[in-house]
Amino acid sequence: MWDKGEYSFSTCWNIKRHSVGREMIEEIKSLGFRQVELNYNVTEAFMATIEPMIDKGDIGISSVHNVFPFIADKDYDTDSVLLGFDDEAKRKRAVDLLIRSMEYAVRYGAKAVVVHPGEVPFDYNIDADLKKLYREFGKDSPEYKQLWGEMLERRERLSPRYLQRMQDSLEQASEHAASKGWQVAIGIETRARCYQMPTLMEAKTICDNLQGSPVGLWYDIGHAMMMDRMGLYDNVRELPIVQPYICGVHIHETLELSDHWCPYVHSKDTNYFDHFLDAIEHAKVKVYELKAACQPDEIHESHGMIIRKLQNRH
Repeated sequence: MWDKGEYSFSTCWNIKRHSVGREMIEEIKSLGFRQVELNYNVTEAFMATIEPMIDKGDIGISSVHNVFPFIADKDYDTDSVLLGFDDEAKRKRAVDLLIRSMEYAVRYGAKAVVVHPGEVPFDYNIDADLKKLYREFGKDSPEYKQLWGEMLERRERLSPRYLQRMQDSLEQASEHAASKGWQVAIGIETRARCYQMPTLMEAKTICDNLQGSPVGLWYDIGHAMMMDRMGLYDNVRELPIVQPYICGVHIHETLELSDHWCPYVHSKDTNYFDHFLDAIEHAKVKVYELKAACQPDEIHESHGMIIRKLQNRH
């Protein structure tokens, strides 16, 4: 029950509660995790007390989340155009930052770098307005449908251009990794806002075009559930198509349009999350990405259910 084996746990759960890196990691270890994912809010100051733990083998690093370590620059945060910038200097900087993240991953023995590759830019956060309409009027309301249509028209018109740029950026990072002999996956993550990329099929396109590179799909289960609910793609139907490309998963569940909850436990639905057990089993890197509201007993219960369900299938 306590030892979580090959499963890893993201520092996004408790980073806001701590000012010392070592204490943050000790709290995660107390849940029974021997591996952690260092998320993008982890600073160099945090790493000063975490690195000795890594060196001693007190903790394993499964993955790091680009941009890593943290930099205070909105142009390169997790909700930006990032690898798809039109501006060539900005795009080059984004590639350099990804390479820096990969360098840290290799140094810490991590298997993957998680990347939010980019988005189709809008003048404002249209996703927040859509989620508000979804909650107030529902997905089938004229209000939602109209704004959704406007978002989709722009997204579909511009996505090929941004997809190409992201692919070029990922190719550059991959070539650098190959020249260094690095063995680390670059996982492009399914995202939480409808104008962000990639969809499952966009991820497949990138992976197909970069065959032989370390680029794979980082399947964020909760985000994909949310995009399915909003109408961006059919998550359950498309998942078997992209499953061969999955290098890692973020394990969490979505209640309506609120994410990072414990699977099965918070939704009280003991069946729906079963759709994602194959993907979890298939993924080389399995990371819980839970919000601070999730309590230790809920985390244990959720993990126990996932493990039992996986064992019962064999």
